Amino acid sequence: MASRSGGLRSAVLIPCYNEAKTVAKVVADFRRALPDAEIWVFDNASSDDTAALALAAGARVRRVPAKGKGNVVRTMFREVEADVYLMVDGDDTYPAEHALALLEDVIEGRADMVVGTRLEQHDSDSFRRFHGFGNKLVRWSIGRLFGQPVRDVLSGYRAFSRRFVKSMPVLSRGFEIETEMTVFAMANAFVLSERTVPYGVRPEGSESKLNTFRDGFRVLRTIGFLFKDLRPLLFFGTAALLAALASVGFGAFVVHEYSLTGAVTHPSTAVLAAALALTAFILLATGLILDTVNRRSNEILRLITDQVVRYKSE
Repeated sequence: MASRSGGLRSAVLIPCYNEAKTVAKVVADFRRALPDAEIWVFDNASSDDTAALALAAGARVRRVPAKGKGNVVRTMFREVEADVYLMVDGDDTYPAEHALALLEDVIEGRADMVVGTRLEQHDSDSFRRFHGFGNKLVRWSIGRLFGQPVRDVLSGYRAFSRRFVKSMPVLSRGFEIETEMTVFAMANAFVLSERTVPYGVRPEGSESKLNTFRDGFRVLRTIGFLFKDLRPLLFFGTAALLAALASVGFGAFVVHEYSLTGAVTHPSTAVLAAALALTAFILLATGLILDTVNRRSNEILRLITDQVVRYKSE
């Protein structure tokens, strides 16, 4: 169980993969910043001494053999019991002195997830080439699709309420997990807030595990799938509208031709117009059905989660 502080149990969750150069310092820094919190290091099948160094630094260590940050986060959320959680990467790029500021909104009940936004304060070498553009593209996509602007989607420095942690199913396997957490909060009426934190540079010899193009594609793909899954009526309704407009366009051509000649000389166009109209109807019906199923599933999930949270906190 996590340690108690001010009546609340707090836990620091540190996902790591080959972070032997930094993990001991990260554990020590967050131990000083949050002396009452329990420090957990989740070692994702590292090939170096990450686990041993974390253990020597005083952290509780849990090994996760399935590679991928999403797999680690799933394990963290399921196995650690606390009232408030702080997640931070083990690469020593996030300042421990901002930990209490991130936890404040959660402790006071003003937010379910607080994101430490990095893009306002960072060193010139903090991000790789194209990472800034990728962040802007992801932020723009989420803002457009989910109607809520965010300043930093991909930050690994976050605070969570117990309700959020025990509600989220965690479907991602890799670095797209931060995107999933952000979208899940938006789509399920969790309160999300952001606090600016300075973002540092990895120490010499420590390398980022991100692949700019591969992981960027995965993040964008995740946004698309989550949009379909979490807002099915808008997704399929938009597709239905496009199909209906195309049907009207092709149908208008056929009707115009018939009004002039008294015959349909392009029967394939008429068939296409009818097929598009039928497709639009099917897409709209699919969206309505999935939206209803989604709402009922969310109601059941919230009821179950509230019961679990209430039971564990007693």
